[in-house]
Amino acid sequence: MVEEPIIADKTLIRTAKVISALFTPFSIPFLAFLILFVFSYLRIMPIQYKLIVLGVVYCFTILMPTLTIFLFRKINGFSPDDLAERKQRYIPFIFTITSYIFCLLMMHRLNIPWYMTGIILAALVMMIICIIVNLKWKLSEHMAGAGAVIGGLVAFSSLFGYNPVGWLCLFILVAGVLGTARIILQHHTLGEVMGGFAVGMICSLLVLHPFSNMLFRIFLF
Repeated sequence: MVEEPIIADKTLIRTAKVISALFTPFSIPFLAFLILFVFSYLRIMPIQYKLIVLGVVYCFTILMPTLTIFLFRKINGFSPDDLAERKQRYIPFIFTITSYIFCLLMMHRLNIPWYMTGIILAALVMMIICIIVNLKWKLSEHMAGAGAVIGGLVAFSSLFGYNPVGWLCLFILVAGVLGTARIILQHHTLGEVMGGFAVGMICSLLVLHPFSNMLFRIFLF
């Protein structure tokens, strides 16, 4: 009788860890490109072009940040929980931002259209804001990524003229589950979760929405 709540708590924590690992912020740009190439008119592009773009995005937004942070942890003897502390998050942020800058430069060199390059720029702006805010307040990068996805859906629905309601319902549900998981793991408070979500969504809308991205398009081109 006494052990049942403990088992339930352990199961809940294990589930929350799985959810956090599945919806890592590093996977957001790659997922966005994959959805564009599968579910939008961009699916008519040659398979070689899509593979090149996905390869560049994967290398610079998933592989390189993950590898550099792993090496940083090993060299300094940090555990994943150590990097959850605000003061230990700056070096991983810098590694990730540097990798995203290289990704932007590579995509610009390949003459990839602004609405695709803008996905990387939106993520980069989001991370810079997060690292600045992190000086005083530990925002949730997981929820910033979730907010960026929802903002991107709204922006691309205006750009491509499709109804985003179904996708919005799905990703709002995912964002709620992810935010709950971060709170259960005690990595963030409710305010940090909501703040991260707001930062991600606003950055995504500003950079990608056709009514507000003129300045960023000038920056890209």
